[in-house]
Amino acid sequence: MAKVSAKYEVMVVFSLKNGEEPMKALVEKFKERIQRHAEAVEVNEDWGKRKLAYPIDDETEGYYVIYTFESKPEYPAELSRRLNITDGILRSLVTVISE
Repeated sequence: MAKVSAKYEVMVVFSLKNGEEPMKALVEKFKERIQRHAEAVEVNEDWGKRKLAYPIDDETEGYYVIYTFESKPEYPAELSRRLNITDGILRSLVTVISE
């Protein structure tokens, strides 16, 4: 039987090269976008600024945020696509939270 919804976790590494204000705006933008398409949205952990293990696009630091939400199985693929094409995001990973 197909799942109606599942819990997901998204880790996003935001770029700091444009400053903190544009980065904070992106954090809120994606929180609002996830809230429109999912339920029980939380910014579960805000890890803050961390040194990257290796440079990404000549940047050595990133701002880490983890979102958790519950949605239909189709939405995480769309979210991942949007994260990958957005300027100001270095890396992202969408995973299913096992029950």
